[in-house]
Amino acid sequence: MAFAILHQFPGGTKAQYDVTVAALHGPDGALPEGQLFHVAGSVPGGWEVFALHDSKASWEKFRDEILAPRMQAGIEGGFTTPPEETEIEVTSVVHSPKLEGAV
Repeated sequence: MAFAILHQFPGGTKAQYDVTVAALHGPDGALPEGQLFHVAGSVPGGWEVFALHDSKASWEKFRDEILAPRMQAGIEGGFTTPPEETEIEVTSVVHSPKLEGAV
């Protein structure tokens, strides 16, 4: 079953996001194994990242092996505080064919 995570970074900026995502996903921005979709953007009061994974297990693997260790070590120029998280047990995924190449 698909699983999603919403990360909220109060006070976060695009510049911090760019540095953080490069440290987590590599310079080519490739999604980690099991991550199907990644959306990020500015919201009132900060920055949000929404990631859809193919399972809760793939999210936990990314979190435990990549995200948490790198964030705890500190990413120079990246987000300065851990995110507020909302976990979502996904029951439906619907997308438009127009999604391809939309951004």
